[in-house]
Amino acid sequence: MKSADTMPVTSPDKNSPTSQVQFVEVEPDLDGQRIDNFLRTFLKGVPKSLIYRILRKGEVRVNKKRVKPEYKLVAGDLIRVPPVRVSETPELPSPKLEKIASLEQHILFEDSHIIVFNKPSGLAVHGGSGLSFGLIEGLRALRPEAKFMELVHRLDRDTSGCILVAKKRSALRHMHEQLRNSQMDKRYHALVAGQWPQNRFKVKAPLQKNILQSGERLVSVSEQGKPSETRYRILQSFENATLVEASPITGRTHQIRVHCLHAGHPIACDDKYGDAEFDKQMKRIGLNRLFLHASSLRLMHPKTEEMVTFNAPYDEQLTQAVNTLKKV
Repeated sequence: MKSADTMPVTSPDKNSPTSQVQFVEVEPDLDGQRIDNFLRTFLKGVPKSLIYRILRKGEVRVNKKRVKPEYKLVAGDLIRVPPVRVSETPELPSPKLEKIASLEQHILFEDSHIIVFNKPSGLAVHGGSGLSFGLIEGLRALRPEAKFMELVHRLDRDTSGCILVAKKRSALRHMHEQLRNSQMDKRYHALVAGQWPQNRFKVKAPLQKNILQSGERLVSVSEQGKPSETRYRILQSFENATLVEASPITGRTHQIRVHCLHAGHPIACDDKYGDAEFDKQMKRIGLNRLFLHASSLRLMHPKTEEMVTFNAPYDEQLTQAVNTLKKV
């Protein structure tokens, strides 16, 4: 039987008071998480420097013992969390907001372990940089009863399509392992300038990420970059454009976009790596967004361990652009 001052949790309780000592019992879903990462989530709004200070000073105890930041939690551990001052953190957006409510219609699949979401172009995956909320904050507001919800991977703000969200830490670990071992198959559709060569099935070019003073990320092909590979196949050829399927073998920032540019066939309406003249032509047929769409995901379900495939349909703008090009 647990004492009244002990809180068993499967994930951090964001509304926990921090003006008194708390005792948290670790349940199975948090097994294996580092204590510093646990505290960073549990103590929302507390600076990282303070978290490492209370660990270093021994104010945080696990089973009455001091622990280092890299200590990995074990189910049944009892964590003593000292009182700390939490800075104000913005509340989640109201689930009644029209933008939040509209997320429901983009859910392709949901069960107790995962959500598969067809992300619209223009929606960031998380808040920040002047954005009040992104996809993950919106889903948390939509599912307030969910104790755990984290992105498994990311998509650029302007890229649409399949994105995975874990509803259990065990599911997140399982899917991250699949990503590390290249066991998850991700396919993208991209409309590129010109005629993609029939015999070009892959682009291998090392990519280097540069962060500008403004914080903007720009990626370029460089011998000093990380090895990167994308496989391609032609889906449809048009008069001055090609619809290709891109399968990233590695997962670098902006990889497909930069590899398309490197191959001489930039993606339509790409404001970072595109071709201005081609974009003008595309805008004349009504395309005003990056034509890069995560069309399908194939993975092992983290609970059943069966292979499952999810497909995300195009939005109205992509559908219209393809249909218009077919008529030209």
